[in-house]
Amino acid sequence: MQRSLSFDLRIRNLAAPFTPLGATLAMDNNHHHQRRTANSSVESNPAVQKLQQLVNTNPSAGWEESWKQGVIPWDLGRPTPVVLHLRDTGSLPMGRALVPGCGTGYDVVAMACPGRYVVGLDISEEGIKKAKQMSSSSLNADYFTFLKENFFSWRPTDLFDLIFDYTFFCAIEPSMRSAWAQQIQNLLKPDGELITLMFPMDDHAGGPPYKVAIEDYEEVLHPMGFKAISIVDNELAVEARKRREKLGRWKRAVGNSPL
Repeated sequence: MQRSLSFDLRIRNLAAPFTPLGATLAMDNNHHHQRRTANSSVESNPAVQKLQQLVNTNPSAGWEESWKQGVIPWDLGRPTPVVLHLRDTGSLPMGRALVPGCGTGYDVVAMACPGRYVVGLDISEEGIKKAKQMSSSSLNADYFTFLKENFFSWRPTDLFDLIFDYTFFCAIEPSMRSAWAQQIQNLLKPDGELITLMFPMDDHAGGPPYKVAIEDYEEVLHPMGFKAISIVDNELAVEARKRREKLGRWKRAVGNSPL
């Protein structure tokens, strides 16, 4: 669906800091709607296979059980490199930030600072427990919090200036992606920004994680008034995820906010 979207100069300039990560993806019909065909390590990863067994056998308790058993193949054990890059180059919006499906919370702690208060959200009680343990001695502890909540039904008092999604969109059933976009719209300020680290961009079957493509995000975000202002290859991806990630930044059109 084509939209006539008008962005002010400040929004356009948000794409400028990302040239070190690679050239912006060509937005023509020959390239933009081309699904990744990189070889996937998802189907051959025993930890991923175990995760799928737990979650698909018992969707309501599978994620909690995966934490209890230590089956967390998405966990890098450290902040995501591109998050550190964005933070250190001053490329992250200040204000209130949300990380849904935060897991152990490394990115939450990495982003938190006096000008940016970060909320890490996860449906797993065990996951939130581990996040609090991991961050208990952090010097910036006044600037973040971890909450056990269901992202789709959560109704916070205050909206957010930034939402960062990595390994959350791909973890939910594809049928829930429209609800994901609706909740993004509900939780983000009209001039706020959504950052999506798109992964895994390949052709494996099943999930979680479910394969993703740029058009999967567009399909659900465009009806909410969002348009990508920057999509680049994530050249800072960890080795196992190289060529399978893109960094997307999304804003709503000025004067066209649904809120």
